[in-house]
Amino acid sequence: MGEITLVRHGQANSAATTEAEYDRLSDLGHKQAAWLGAWMREHDRPYDVVLSGTLRRQRETIAGLGYADAPSDPRLNEIAYYDLTHEMKAKHGTERTSPDDFVTHFPATLTAWRAGEIGGAEYYDDFRQRVRDVMAMAAQPGKRVLCVSSGGIIAQAISDVLGLDIPQMSRVALPILNTSVHRIQVTDHGPLLTCYNSAPHLDTAARADQRTFY
Repeated sequence: MGEITLVRHGQANSAATTEAEYDRLSDLGHKQAAWLGAWMREHDRPYDVVLSGTLRRQRETIAGLGYADAPSDPRLNEIAYYDLTHEMKAKHGTERTSPDDFVTHFPATLTAWRAGEIGGAEYYDDFRQRVRDVMAMAAQPGKRVLCVSSGGIIAQAISDVLGLDIPQMSRVALPILNTSVHRIQVTDHGPLLTCYNSAPHLDTAARADQRTFY
């Protein structure tokens, strides 16, 4: 059997209002990545394949894990969510005013995106298909594949395994921690979710305040 390990990037610029502003790790994000890399070297088994998306925050995270020269794959890039939220505000008058709004705003935005009411940088169906394609590529029998990506990609990949629709997907996405670990086992009978939102490198009292979502 093979195994896909999905890691979300470290904390990015949570004060951003655009995609470009968001796309860099904070000082804490760099620490989170380094802590996870140290934990993996001490506790995890080696990976046969390591890759990340092309976004800066993803590349900085994979470098922090110790794989600065790993190849990149744009199919692991995050949804251009800021672009979608700007369209939601322009066309529907709805906007996020705090991180807590994500639980209602995210499914509403994705539903409007799927319906073609807002456009974004790609069609919703193309986004979902690229996630399926990169997961199919990573599902290599007998090999361990590490993919550093983002919350939306991870939530979609898990939702495809579990057969979840957008409202349930949003509840998968909301709690995903920065530098959290998710594992999908590759079997002859299809993929099995074996680990969700693990953060062993942050599971100490000293680092309890270093667990972040945004």
